[in-house]
Amino acid sequence: MRAHGCNIKGANEGGDYSQCLEGAGSSTTTTTTTRSTTAATTTATRTSTSSTKSLTTSTRSSTTSARSSTTTTRSSTTTTPRSSTTTTRSSTTTSATTTSRTPTSSAVCGTATFTPISASAAFDALHPGWNIGNTLDAVPNEGSWNNPPITGTVIDAIKASGYKSIRIPVTWTHHFSGSSPTWTVDPVWMNRVEEVVDMVLGKGLYAILNVHHDSWDWFDFTKNGNAAVEEKFGALWAQIGDRFKCKGERLLFEPINEPPGSTAEHGVELNKLNDIFLTKINQAGGFNPQRVVTLCGLNMDSYKTISFFQRGTLYPDQPWGLQFHYYSPYDFVFRAWGKSTWGSADEKATLDADFKYFRGNFSNVPVVIGEFGGSPATLEPAAGWRYLDYLVQTANKYHFAIVTWDNGEDLFNRTSLTWYDPAGQSILINAAGGASNTLAVSTVDGSVPQLSSAFIFHKVGTPVTSQTATYENVGSKTLVSVKNKAGTALTGSQYSFSSGVLTLPDTYLSTLYTANSAPGVKEVLTLTFSSGAFLTLTIVHWDIPVIAETTVTPPTYDYRIPITWNGYNRVAAVRAVWDNGVYVSDDWTVWLPPLQQARWTFGNWGYEANNLALWQSGTDYLRNNKPAGVNSAILTWEFYPRDGYTAGSNAVNMTINF
Repeated sequence: MRAHGCNIKGANEGGDYSQCLEGAGSSTTTTTTTRSTTAATTTATRTSTSSTKSLTTSTRSSTTSARSSTTTTRSSTTTTPRSSTTTTRSSTTTSATTTSRTPTSSAVCGTATFTPISASAAFDALHPGWNIGNTLDAVPNEGSWNNPPITGTVIDAIKASGYKSIRIPVTWTHHFSGSSPTWTVDPVWMNRVEEVVDMVLGKGLYAILNVHHDSWDWFDFTKNGNAAVEEKFGALWAQIGDRFKCKGERLLFEPINEPPGSTAEHGVELNKLNDIFLTKINQAGGFNPQRVVTLCGLNMDSYKTISFFQRGTLYPDQPWGLQFHYYSPYDFVFRAWGKSTWGSADEKATLDADFKYFRGNFSNVPVVIGEFGGSPATLEPAAGWRYLDYLVQTANKYHFAIVTWDNGEDLFNRTSLTWYDPAGQSILINAAGGASNTLAVSTVDGSVPQLSSAFIFHKVGTPVTSQTATYENVGSKTLVSVKNKAGTALTGSQYSFSSGVLTLPDTYLSTLYTANSAPGVKEVLTLTFSSGAFLTLTIVHWDIPVIAETTVTPPTYDYRIPITWNGYNRVAAVRAVWDNGVYVSDDWTVWLPPLQQARWTFGNWGYEANNLALWQSGTDYLRNNKPAGVNSAILTWEFYPRDGYTAGSNAVNMTINF
């Protein structure tokens, strides 16, 4: 996947795991599809639940107005499960808790106080949370990955939006000095990290502080050897533990983000490193022996954690829980092979089975999903809303706290202090609080055309007629108001709503466009219901986009082609075939639904505000894999509304000549 200003690791591939505990649920998670041309259906392999952070190259439409959700969120004092869990087999490890609720102080901490809290209560209190991604974890410095320094103003906005915690990813790799056996963290860097931690705690939020992208570098014991990693890791946590030992109970420690490894041997070493982490923070003293920590398994992958994680016997009174990450299914979250729909019964069952399996193996252990999600800049909105709602509701079902990943390009604009997808945030916050959300109906099976009630689409040159958008899970809720992007409420003559169907009459729509108006996004309506999330409805007057070049000689660098969008400014997918009709890559996609066959993965192409992009990785692939006798490749760029790739569809062809 192409990243903004940084090199991001690829998605971890799921493997086969030998440990399958009795009664733990299905392990048939789907992420990548086994390449097979001998059957009409594909064999799914288990998805890795830990993957690369969602990063995008698209520019968001400025027509979507952001607003903070004011809906109910979880009380930070609850210690009861969010819902009943499916308990199958009790884990052999249990979460150590501290029962005292009396504020305590340590002699070394002066007047500072610490109110002991169990890991379960802490995880309840921090749900839901938000990641300050690509900031202090950027390489080599804060600001290296296109994000401004974090400020108290940003944290205020996150809190006002309904979040209860902030995970603070920190990469320490480039802020060490010295050598074995003496490693010293740069004091200026340590001061900056503490400043951010204090900002978060000072706002009354929980904070999770970690060691982050070091896992790519010196921490990778699979390449660098165990002894060297153990020494440096211990030295780092001794210093972090010492600096933060007198912070209050709302600061949690996380030893390492997505640690590498895939074997039982690697799992044993990571268990040892978890013990080293516990040892160093306890030796640092202060309040650390009572501080809640989140331990992890290999890659923070749920299945590898089940297979290889073991809680050591050191510091049994340390309150602890487990963290895993969830970026499944890969093809949807990272928009591979043209996947732009989600929500079938099988897809829901797979997600539920993933969570059930993890909970069944750690029935008594507090759990937080420390990262999850996909980018609203690339996901089709209705499909993304459906996925987000179901993931969070299922996390509630199995009593998992959640912390959404945000790289600064995906969810929250830290300059304008607005959400790129305000409806998605409303869905997340309401779902985390247990509310029932109304959702936009959309295609779930990959059939053509792809329908979505996140939009009203009108084709240039056709008569203006009344249009409808259909919603599900309305129940007893009522539609309270429909407002335009200026905040003005529509009148009863401008819309009607009955049995989950919103109707916009031609008399209203003709005030936004005529048959031959200039194409573009004409309005963004906000639908507010009597309970649950609000939704947005984007009204688009569209025509087929126009690109500046339809014939290209494959360059040896990132290549940009100017585009006039003529509607909604996103690429849905790219179909890639050689001039003989053979798929450029992934011929097994012939077994996928129509909107996914022959589609090229996102890392080979991209788009920006005014350009389509052929990344060098894509043109290199074409050049290096061109079959004998082939003279060109045909790339079909598909847009929303998505209606396939045949003549007259909302797509344009680009020929790559060799």
